[in-house]
Amino acid sequence: MKKKEKIVLSFDLDNTLINNREGIVDSFNYALEKFDLPKLEKSQIEFMIGTPLNEMFIKISDEDPSKLTSAFRQYYGKKGIYQAKLLPGIKSKLKELKELNFTIGIITSKQQEMAIKLIKLLQIENYFEYILGETEDRKELGKLDPKLKIILKKKYPGYQIIVIGDHPKDVMLSNDLNCPFIGVLTGNHSAKQLNEIKNGKVFIINSVRELDVDLIHSLI
Repeated sequence: MKKKEKIVLSFDLDNTLINNREGIVDSFNYALEKFDLPKLEKSQIEFMIGTPLNEMFIKISDEDPSKLTSAFRQYYGKKGIYQAKLLPGIKSKLKELKELNFTIGIITSKQQEMAIKLIKLLQIENYFEYILGETEDRKELGKLDPKLKIILKKKYPGYQIIVIGDHPKDVMLSNDLNCPFIGVLTGNHSAKQLNEIKNGKVFIINSVRELDVDLIHSLI
């Protein structure tokens, strides 16, 4: 890659880089059980992965979502996080992109502290220059918080950002950042679902393993 080309690849985490479905499903149903609510089928929970926890719980219960979220995180921090696995080929692809001098980061709906702990457990922390997740300051709007755009513009002035993810929230993030989007089909959403809400350049691939320099440059 030429030195003058300054590109930031901003990845989603769940269902884009990692498979943590089992840990999320178990944590979600633990929270429901704790408040005597009926458990959900695995497929129902998996479809919501990528949505902020409060939104997930609001969709299925009148119980205070902050209480359910707290219970989820209690279980996830002790057990669920250790059920996460990298999707096939992710580590070698991140290594390749890093060696090509791309700037790589993560924007996730997870708590930022938990996301950092997770990528350290999976031994991929050295590939990322930033990890942006939910904090007290970015609690309500998550990935769609306008502060994220300000943070990235200050941190990487003059860079072209490309968002890579599996979820409609990732598409909406790319719309907010006014940048290209690469959709991956390793989650629960189809190419059509990702395409139809994108403003601007978009490319859909089966997985992050298919990322290459030509594809990335075609979106600049």
